[in-house]
Amino acid sequence: MDRHTKMVIALVMVGLCVGIASVGGAQTKDTWRVGAQSYSFNRFTFEEAMAKTKACGMKYIEVYPDQKVGKAFGDTVFKNMTPAQRQQLKQMLKDSGLTLTCYGVVTPKGESPWREVFEFVKDMGFETIVSEPPEGDLPMIDKLCQEYQIGLAIHNHPKPSHYWDYETVLKACEGRSKWIGSCADTGHWTRSDIDPLAAVLALGKAGRIRSLHFKDLNQFGPGAHDVPWGTGVSKPREILVALAAIGFEGPFSAEYEYHWDNSVPEIKQSAEWFKKTAAELSPARFQDVFQKDLSNAVSEAGAWAFDAEGVLAPTPTGHGDLWTKERYGNFTLELDFKVPEKGNSGVFIRTGDIRNIYSAIEVQIHATTDGTKYGMCGAVYDCLPPSKEANKGPGEWNHYVITCLDNKIYINLNGQDIIDMDLDRWTEAGKNPDPQGTRNKFKTAYKDMPREGHLGFQYHGNPVWFRNLKVKSLD
Repeated sequence: MDRHTKMVIALVMVGLCVGIASVGGAQTKDTWRVGAQSYSFNRFTFEEAMAKTKACGMKYIEVYPDQKVGKAFGDTVFKNMTPAQRQQLKQMLKDSGLTLTCYGVVTPKGESPWREVFEFVKDMGFETIVSEPPEGDLPMIDKLCQEYQIGLAIHNHPKPSHYWDYETVLKACEGRSKWIGSCADTGHWTRSDIDPLAAVLALGKAGRIRSLHFKDLNQFGPGAHDVPWGTGVSKPREILVALAAIGFEGPFSAEYEYHWDNSVPEIKQSAEWFKKTAAELSPARFQDVFQKDLSNAVSEAGAWAFDAEGVLAPTPTGHGDLWTKERYGNFTLELDFKVPEKGNSGVFIRTGDIRNIYSAIEVQIHATTDGTKYGMCGAVYDCLPPSKEANKGPGEWNHYVITCLDNKIYINLNGQDIIDMDLDRWTEAGKNPDPQGTRNKFKTAYKDMPREGHLGFQYHGNPVWFRNLKVKSLD
């Protein structure tokens, strides 16, 4: 974690004693909900937007009201559906496994049209209406929010829109009920030359964030455009750190306004970055992988042992690999390792059967390389080489952070991200998905490998030392 991120955590934890506006009518979630704003796919129907959201690996969707619903609905747009069409769409959403979050941006004029929107939103099951209402209408809207138990999130289009400055949103929320808050559009703040982290901290301190249009832009100013999260200037990681520290529980929506005709790859990349970053910020606690007496391990008797300094290694008379009794699916594993000159070992993850190492994925440990890029330190053995050489070499302590999240494996070696692996790309047994179609030793396609299993530490006949073995379950 870099110095700036640590500073943000410290500022938030010391300075913010907040109560975030609760999500109206929804139960508290243990994990953040990230989905797509269907406006990202406004060149397509909502039915197509649903499919694209699923393809991005998301389970939630925010609705753009003026989007055509789909082929079976003719020219009907979402906001004009009949009761029968609403029922049909709700069944389609249920069948697809998608859940509605927010509805907007929509700004009716007058109490009667607003009440119609609240009735529609209640019927469809939305939790929040996203809007940019005249400030004079807020007392009336607040009463409707309390009546229907549905929130209002004030959205910020870029300058010169009325709410472009978060200070205006804060002022508009003063004296209102908990149902009134912000739809924090981090990208539009960036376009307006506002630091989005400063805006989130201010609104978070006041307990006035209901939802986010979460974005990362390539630059500040009016000419900026969306880029995959974590690659731009909008401080997405620092914002997540701040939101984690204040206990934010509302939804995040990816509203991607670039590469309109083919945005799925970049939105999917953003969703994967979000999931990995959220996992790193998870409040789950790290635990020791092994007890000091190895009573929660599987190995030959006396084959491995901890020394007085807490270093784990094979004993002089022992041989064979060391395994956890417990199985892990989604997790983060941290450890230090050291090998001598020509040393060779490995970390097995998600091992289906400890009697068959080919039911495991191996993260290679090596002093240097074994002559192939698939065997160098940091490689997913025989399948994917590291993107860079980051090991410190023989006789030096090295640090691994290995994170498994469903189909994704991320490996960091000595502070360097070296592996970003999508298991679903390994669709054929014995073959890697590189342009050369290189072969591997596995009789099962990695796509079909177990997504849960034992952790293992390899004894390959060479000395190897481990210490500080910690694991955090993310399931």
